Amino acid sequence: MAIVVQKFGGSSVANPERIKAVAKRVVEAKDRGDDVVVVVSALGDTTDELIALARQISERPPKREMDMLLATGEQVSIALLAMAIHELGRPVVSLTGGQGGIITDATHTKAKILHVNTDRVRRELAAGKIVIVAGFQGVTPDYDITTLGRGGSDTTAVALAAALKARECEIYTDVDGVYTADPRVVPSARKLADISYGEMLEMASLGALVLQPRAVEVGAMYNVPIHVRSSFSRETGTL
Repeated sequence: MAIVVQKFGGSSVANPERIKAVAKRVVEAKDRGDDVVVVVSALGDTTDELIALARQISERPPKREMDMLLATGEQVSIALLAMAIHELGRPVVSLTGGQGGIITDATHTKAKILHVNTDRVRRELAAGKIVIVAGFQGVTPDYDITTLGRGGSDTTAVALAAALKARECEIYTDVDGVYTADPRVVPSARKLADISYGEMLEMASLGALVLQPRAVEVGAMYNVPIHVRSSFSRETGTL
């Protein structure tokens, strides 16, 4: 039985209806016979709202406390998605980044993943559960909560896929693949069927928002197949 990692961004889980749609998609993958690990971002604009809230308290909030605050966004989304999957009658468990084995350095707000301990995730998969892991966050060896920078859920997903030796890491977003330019700005942009890690890294480094550059680097390092596709269609995306 192969492992598939699916990552859903904030726009994919922006409201209860979309969370329920994601739950159905995850269950479909499980019913095809795969072990499924899901990585989820915070709902919609939650992270921006939390940052704005912090700014009302302090013009220069401590970075450690910002991580403590921002990590709550993903904990909301993993719990709600787990409830939605439970409603569909499937065994499921939600895990924070730390519970999911994401161990990072202590660079608060821009931490790097040092190690992924897959013991808990593998144990839950062996029990037949769908496993949901909070993206964007981890813990230091001293158990301080950290975050991985904007777009960090991509890196969480690819790092988990590498550590679990997953067949594929599916990145679900609000576009149906990687385009030659932003299709919302350039109508003549065309979707790419596939793209090399090097080309994707260059695009991401120049501002393409479809993948965090560090996620591409991890994918290249461990040769993780990354499939960028839309949460709102069944079309094949960009590999």
